Amino acid sequence: MVKALIYRRSAYKTILSRLKETRRFIQVLAGPRQVGKTTLIRQVVESFDIPSHYASADEPTLKGHTWIEQQWEIGRLRTREGVKDRGAVLILDEVQKVPGWSEIVKRLWDEDSAAKIPLKVVLLGSAPLLIQQGLTESLAGRFEMIPLTHWPFSEMREAFGWNIEQFIYYGGYPGSAGLIGNQERWSRYIIDSLIETTISRDILLMTRVDKPALLRRVFLLGCDYSGQILSYQKMLGQLQDAGNTTTLAHYLELLAGAGIVTGLQKFAGQKVRQRGSSPKLQVLNTALITAQANTSFEEAITNRDFWGRLVETAVGAYLVNSAIGTKTEVFYWRERGEEVDFILRHGRNIIAIEVKSGRSKDTRAGMEAFSSLFKPQKKLLVGGSGISIEEFLSTPVVEWIK
Repeated sequence: MVKALIYRRSAYKTILSRLKETRRFIQVLAGPRQVGKTTLIRQVVESFDIPSHYASADEPTLKGHTWIEQQWEIGRLRTREGVKDRGAVLILDEVQKVPGWSEIVKRLWDEDSAAKIPLKVVLLGSAPLLIQQGLTESLAGRFEMIPLTHWPFSEMREAFGWNIEQFIYYGGYPGSAGLIGNQERWSRYIIDSLIETTISRDILLMTRVDKPALLRRVFLLGCDYSGQILSYQKMLGQLQDAGNTTTLAHYLELLAGAGIVTGLQKFAGQKVRQRGSSPKLQVLNTALITAQANTSFEEAITNRDFWGRLVETAVGAYLVNSAIGTKTEVFYWRERGEEVDFILRHGRNIIAIEVKSGRSKDTRAGMEAFSSLFKPQKKLLVGGSGISIEEFLSTPVVEWIK
């Protein structure tokens, strides 16, 4: 995590330039747990050489409005310590865990605006979906979002010297990189510090969930069936639960908001049909699968089916994470037994992507069927005789959209 300043270069430059501007907007740095948000903002502030105050609401018991007001007052004090007109920076981490946080932040921000107090504010959150609920309700027009996603292969390689096989198996959590020499310790870190903490403190503590056990099983189902298309009815059958499809869809949205599992929608050219389609389950970091599997790194590489599933998941996770905060959308396509793994849509540009992961499947028929219907600008084969997995995961997604 100490190298976040170097390897989270794009986000670092963005937030640094915005903090150097005249106070205009609240900056929101949002993303999953353990992707470097706190380290990044601290290093930005240090390089900016401006007074700052950091406080976190990430505790088991929720804090109240008074806590925000107290931290804000410290931030105002810091503005008097710095150079005139440069102000200070107030950093509130996990602020969405304070009930009604957005209303109090709005009031304090507007008070400072009226009084011309040059206090710059940065909010950090581990769950984009949860933090956006408060932002869009009360802070419209007052904030800018900077998404920070899971570390891609290029950053893990540069920071820790990982090869493509290590990334596919161990995923993109920088905090776990030093533990991969001890499989049991690495797995416990992912399960206890990331999976359990995300579910119990980022979802269950913050949101009404009538069936917590069902939500946990939906997460496990997403890990077990990542890369597969499952109707909600089939999910209910797998889960052996008397719930309804609306509940499952809601729980999948919560898991997506926490940055761990999502459900890709079918590309149909019509948004109504997309929303009504069966989701393709997609884990957003392969470590979430392998940490729970009874398969070591060495065993995984030689297990053709398991490794193929990890490769497809790594490609899908890269596409979904890269699309966050952009105008690019990620889908899958299937019709009458023909399937294309991933569809990118950026404006009018459509890119069809097939992943040759080692698992036996004929990709040609699906690509031909999709092409005849939607005329994609590009048809990419990743793996096998196509673009290597390493090259694809090393190349910014924007390059494939051009």
